Amino acid sequence: MKFNYKLQRLCGASYGTPAATGSGVLSSSSKGSNIVFTSDGNNVLSPVGNRIQVLDLLHHSCRTLPIEARSNIRRIALSPNDDRLLIVVDVNSYAMLINYHRGVILHRFKFKRTVRVMKFSPDGSKFAVSFGKGVQVWNTPGIRREFAPMVLHRKYTGLVGDVTTLDWSSDSTVLLAGGKDCQARVWTVDTVKDYEPWTLIGHKKPLVGVHFEDREKTLAERHQFFTDSGNTGSTLAGKLVARCYTVSEDGAICTRECRKEVENKDGDNKSSLDSLMGNDAVDFFSGSSGGNATKKTNAQDNLTDQAHELVKGRWGTTSRHYFSSNSNSQSVVSTSYSSTHSLLVVGFSNGLFGLYELPSVSNIHTLSLSHSTIGTVSINPSAEWLAFGCPKTQQLLIWEWRSESYILKQSGHAYGMRCLAYSPDGIVVATGGEDGTVKMWNSHSGFCYVTLPKSHTAAVTAVEFANSTVVLSASLDGTVRAHDLHRYRNFKTYTSDIPCQFISMAVDKSGEVVCAGSAEPFRVCVWSVQTGKLTDVLTGHVGPISALEFHPVRGTLASASWDGTVKVWDLYKSNSVPETFENSADVVCLAFRPDGNEICTGTIRGLLRFWNVEDGNLICEIDGQKDIKGGRKFNDRMTADNNSSSRYFTSIAYSADGTCLLAGGNSKYVCIYEISQQILLKKFQVSFNRSLDGVLDELNSKNLADGGAVDDEHDSADENDFSPHLPGAQRADDGSRKSRVEVLTMQVAFSPTGREWSTVSTEGLHVYSLDDDMIFDPLALTEAVTPAAVQTNLREGKYGMALLMSLHLNEFALVKSVIEDTPYESIGLVVKSIGRQHLGQLTQFLSKCMEDSPHVEYYLQWCLELLQTHGVYMEKNRGKYLRSFRALFRVVQSRYTDLKTICDDNKYSLQFLESQANLLLGE
Repeated sequence: MKFNYKLQRLCGASYGTPAATGSGVLSSSSKGSNIVFTSDGNNVLSPVGNRIQVLDLLHHSCRTLPIEARSNIRRIALSPNDDRLLIVVDVNSYAMLINYHRGVILHRFKFKRTVRVMKFSPDGSKFAVSFGKGVQVWNTPGIRREFAPMVLHRKYTGLVGDVTTLDWSSDSTVLLAGGKDCQARVWTVDTVKDYEPWTLIGHKKPLVGVHFEDREKTLAERHQFFTDSGNTGSTLAGKLVARCYTVSEDGAICTRECRKEVENKDGDNKSSLDSLMGNDAVDFFSGSSGGNATKKTNAQDNLTDQAHELVKGRWGTTSRHYFSSNSNSQSVVSTSYSSTHSLLVVGFSNGLFGLYELPSVSNIHTLSLSHSTIGTVSINPSAEWLAFGCPKTQQLLIWEWRSESYILKQSGHAYGMRCLAYSPDGIVVATGGEDGTVKMWNSHSGFCYVTLPKSHTAAVTAVEFANSTVVLSASLDGTVRAHDLHRYRNFKTYTSDIPCQFISMAVDKSGEVVCAGSAEPFRVCVWSVQTGKLTDVLTGHVGPISALEFHPVRGTLASASWDGTVKVWDLYKSNSVPETFENSADVVCLAFRPDGNEICTGTIRGLLRFWNVEDGNLICEIDGQKDIKGGRKFNDRMTADNNSSSRYFTSIAYSADGTCLLAGGNSKYVCIYEISQQILLKKFQVSFNRSLDGVLDELNSKNLADGGAVDDEHDSADENDFSPHLPGAQRADDGSRKSRVEVLTMQVAFSPTGREWSTVSTEGLHVYSLDDDMIFDPLALTEAVTPAAVQTNLREGKYGMALLMSLHLNEFALVKSVIEDTPYESIGLVVKSIGRQHLGQLTQFLSKCMEDSPHVEYYLQWCLELLQTHGVYMEKNRGKYLRSFRALFRVVQSRYTDLKTICDDNKYSLQFLESQANLLLGE
């Protein structure tokens, strides 16, 4: 078994900070980060906690970048045109410079003040960040590692309030920023002679958006109307130079224009030459290269950039519009502007969004997306898709406004995720949440494709698959419900004869019997899945039933309880006495080995015990308390080393071959143990997010005071500015309270294919899969086994020998080329030449090759010959080949579903064509 598992994706949330999981825990308030489209407009970068999700809208897939910020992410920015650099800033102003294509961190940096907005220049040479009441412009570093890649270009001041929004001109020479002081200010990026920054006023509320109009559109409009004077019908006199728009929280949008007085031609040329000489002198003494970057062959062309045209210009307000007549009921929260298409997207606090055309501010589209605030909006470069993020509900929506349809609509569980279950084929993952809902996730794409109609009135504590089309869920509301995955409805409800809360559930392998254990009274209820009748009630425990599981082969049921015992019940024998396994502490989890000969139990002391099912003897013990310990919570009075008593495993799962055990619990670690040697093979830390509680092993001494730790989080520092409302009060108090979310793992599970495993934590569903690209595991490698020898055997027609050599080298590309170069009629002979030691390896390669290959019939012939030749041996040794066979079965079933859909569509199309032909012949 290989252990190079890496985090493939984070399901359960596509945007925002995942809600807390567990009773009585509230997540800290967060405004949410921004959403960014890539330059081609086909991918969306969405921050989730301290990670970044990359959603491919064309192939409908999701992946998580292999980087983590120190805390929850506040802002991200992607370099334009090439998408080579990604800058990530968290809530504590720690920044990371990332090579986006490779997913490698190039540099770490900390800004000295809170970053509320960040944006690259259109040419990608610089990026601007807010710095309190000012703006800092930094030179964009290269993609190679440097000792100090961050070089400050310049700092711009002049605003009275904190900067909340900024924008660049289309030629990257002018910077526009707005703040909480209801004003906007215009600077030139490089020093320009005779230019004085302008302050734009006229709003009554803080600004949420400032946007420059595309310069080419401005010049085209200037040349279209009144070429001599440049007057476009505005109340302002003079030649139009630039235009921008400012949007405030109260829904007011102002159109601003900069105009210059028209001079005579000779005077204009003379002033141009004087300005050219003056700017060269300013650039020389200031060290700026702005004049050299735009230098042309003659003096007139040197003044073509927008920064020089703003010299001696006057800004004025030409129009003012309001998005809503009632600004008290809804306020503007976020804006996004496409300068090339002159489209403005506005998100409101009541869940509405509006699409407007500028400069006329004509409403094109208005729609209500959610009942919560739209925290961020974004528009892709082609202006076809609009992205919306709602931080409170963790919703991410991609809307195509021309066809008025959703491209993507994702949301997680409202109050966190609690349990999970894999389908028998490993394609679907079912999760239950604290909000009482059950969601179905595609393990390939990472998207939630259906949320079952809410039928539970309390948290879902367990989910299980009865078969590939029926999923059952147990809840604290005292019911177990069966859901049909074809019609997506609840078709059966199982209840107890007395009110109780179910905290565990199990389904037998045939899918005919379902059992649920309750917290109080301490008993196990047994129902028939088909009839829905309560057939039996198992009593004998004196504590809550924490875990239930059926024997993989026989019909016996094992139940674990807080009373420190595990009982094995025979459901098909009346008046049978259950066998009891005594433990020294409360039992919180259990699991059967896949062959059913061994059972593992976990206690609250971090002890894993392995029992022989036949004779009830204890085989071995693993003390995992030292392995799982770590993490000091914010209000702990002792260090992490001295607080290991509260760390224990709450969920365990065997691997497909039964040699290893996966264990997770109320800690930040998930451990994999080798059972026969009783050793820890690998330990995974599910999160490094310092916004969660229990991540750090040691707290910073500067944050420790006499009364305890001092919170250094600033999640909501820029949400509202509450002023003291009591006479003499030095500290404002808005009445809100928050507590950190503790990092925990509620449940772990291996995929039936064995290629991945998942865990439910406070951040969502973590899916870890094998990274095949990093594996080099040759078998029986000799000097004669080389890629050149493989190609030689292929040319000579020795396909069996070529396949054996490629399997020895264990390179996917080489094995795939050999398989596809084998003639169709020779497949049977090649399969017969394969030894038993290579069957599992060949099955894995066939499943991986068939996943995206168009040669479906060709690979099905390989599968058929493999089963006909070696099927009996694989059946006798099913434990050895179970993982590879399930992977092959999953791929075959997936291709069958795709082909079935295509064939059905073609059948109906052919029937339509045939009926139309008959009508024409009849006429």
